[in-house]
Amino acid sequence: MDITGIICEYNPLHRGHRKQLEAVKARFPEGGIVCLMSGNFVQRGAPAILDKSLRAKAAVLCGADLVLELPVTASLSSAEGFAAEGVRILSGFCHHLCFGAETATEQGLMETAEKLLSADFSAALREHLDKGLSFPAARQAALGSDLLTRPNDILAVEYCKAMLSQNSSMKPFVIHREGSYHADTADSENPSATAVRQLMLESGAWLDYVPAEARDCFKAAPIHTLQAGEKAILARLRCMTEAEFEALPHGSEGLWRKFMHAVSNSATVEEILNAAKSKRYTRTRLDRMLMCAFLGITREMMLAATPYVRVLAFNGKGREILKTARKHSRFINAGEDTKSDHQALEERCGDLYALFSSAAEAPGIERKRRVEYIP
Repeated sequence: MDITGIICEYNPLHRGHRKQLEAVKARFPEGGIVCLMSGNFVQRGAPAILDKSLRAKAAVLCGADLVLELPVTASLSSAEGFAAEGVRILSGFCHHLCFGAETATEQGLMETAEKLLSADFSAALREHLDKGLSFPAARQAALGSDLLTRPNDILAVEYCKAMLSQNSSMKPFVIHREGSYHADTADSENPSATAVRQLMLESGAWLDYVPAEARDCFKAAPIHTLQAGEKAILARLRCMTEAEFEALPHGSEGLWRKFMHAVSNSATVEEILNAAKSKRYTRTRLDRMLMCAFLGITREMMLAATPYVRVLAFNGKGREILKTARKHSRFINAGEDTKSDHQALEERCGDLYALFSSAAEAPGIERKRRVEYIP
């Protein structure tokens, strides 16, 4: 069976995501689709707007066969770390990796990835960083191309880099990303997740942009926002020691110290982020560092290998795929007790995710969570 992997967040799942699933099915009609999805915290450094089990069930209803959870330490990594861990997990049993890009040419993306991995590029990048440029600006200058200015292209190249550096047997399957990734207004056929989330916050007709098969999953679900948990974040930050700030991921080159000083002089989360940012550091890097601080994730945790991958949802074909996948990696069902440090982190993240909810949610949800089986 041809198995295609998709590294995703579905924050939330919308019509554009279903189009990708349909494109994979059209190309490999007898194949299977595995979605490796961020859990309750996503790569931009925020809580997922809807619970991961609901998003996983919706994915299966819309065409996926198996949904796995990308570990939180990967979800809150840079684009490079996010892509690398996703490729590592899927390479053992998937034949293709499907992703969207504004530049939908596999050859061009792979050639760019090869340049980024070269020694010449590393030297040029260091030179531009030493001039005080931010990492994205320095990378673009060193590459001498504007390809890495568009969000899906950036992540697409990171997937290609990861496949090359890991010598993965997966082949890229690139789909042209239509519409704008960050558009504030939802397009009827190619909505951005940003626009759909905005409609959710405004109590707009956001379900119109969700595939019909998935609407019942989301209808009565509480939404989760950073604003709802702001006081909880501030309480955690104001109790942190200097050693805890120094141990944070994404805090190199003294950024952790600048962040710590911002915490001690700011009244709100937005004030902290504005005080700590500069042209050298992207806002999303600070967002991720903030969320890691709140969740108690250290640089050491971020670098540690995850001992297993959690299974969130599957159908009959997904169950068959999982049998094959278990020969290559360790998979644990949602709610299964492993008595490991990683599980303790997962349970803490689950309890803290509840604090971002628009409804009152009790702790302990990770221990009660079960795999969603869709016949």
